[in-house]
Amino acid sequence: MGLFLLYALAILLTLWASAALYIDLRIPSVKHLAGISYAVLVIFLAARASTHLQRMLICAAAFALVLIWWLHLKPSNDRPWQPDVANTPWAEIQGDHITLHNFRFCHYRAEFDYTCDWLTKSLDLSQLRGVDLAITYWGSPYIAHPILSFWFGDDQYVAASIETRKEAGEGYSAILGFFRQYELIYVFADERDLIRLRTNYRKDEEVYLFHTTAGPEWARQLFLEYLQRANRLRTHPKWYNALTRNCTTVIFHSMADIGRLPPGTSLHNWHVILNGRGDEMLYQGGNLEGSLPFPELKESAHINAAAREAGDSPDFSRRIRLGRPGFEFLETGDADTKIH
Repeated sequence: MGLFLLYALAILLTLWASAALYIDLRIPSVKHLAGISYAVLVIFLAARASTHLQRMLICAAAFALVLIWWLHLKPSNDRPWQPDVANTPWAEIQGDHITLHNFRFCHYRAEFDYTCDWLTKSLDLSQLRGVDLAITYWGSPYIAHPILSFWFGDDQYVAASIETRKEAGEGYSAILGFFRQYELIYVFADERDLIRLRTNYRKDEEVYLFHTTAGPEWARQLFLEYLQRANRLRTHPKWYNALTRNCTTVIFHSMADIGRLPPGTSLHNWHVILNGRGDEMLYQGGNLEGSLPFPELKESAHINAAAREAGDSPDFSRRIRLGRPGFEFLETGDADTKIH
């Protein structure tokens, strides 16, 4: 059994290294040949070895060489980007006053037919009252994309999404996401951009919106952490990775860095990887508003129909929240005074 596991590990390492060369080598004319040649060479040398230990060492040494090369691949902010990620956001922070640059507002005619405005937005941290969570599904119930929406009162929301920064003509691939194909980007945008894109224009995406129990101080610290991380990415880009640095793990690492992990959560909880069940983990920890059993709360949080009805209305954000458990304060007139 031990030998079987060792050989299985050696095969996996060889396959990964071969795929890394095939996918991430920046010389198109030789990348395909390099991936295949690596696998053939390792198999050839291992077959000629006389002991199990020698075979393991050959596989490990070859893998280590590829890994060292792979870890030294550098991300960049200088590529021909798609229009919706053409600019990176950054912020000037002066006490409670925030000047957020490259705040995105894309006007959609269809999913891939849009024009984007890049705005400068002034925000007052003293008005920040809480955080809402939107979760988007497009297939498996175990995989989703979270968007945090920071509530500044008076129906003013700053939606924040951590995404892959794709080049023109490039699509997202879950397989490529495990390699060094995409840079990471923070998108700060109007909800009529980030959320309406997913409810009104993309096919087969379902969006659920929850009001969290996060109070003003918690929201303030996380929002500042987001801004500081976005500022660093503007000068020091990082790779996206579907396993270790993705739309969900970055959120949880941000919360851990400020000492604000929600009750009942952990960086090592399986819900962080299979993030489609993350809302259930948050609910069990008491982090979602709404006094309903979780299945009923989630059903009531489905906003696609309300978003389509709201369309491009200026009160889009209010209309997708009205009548939902956890957002009762919007109907009772307590929105201006509600403090968790």
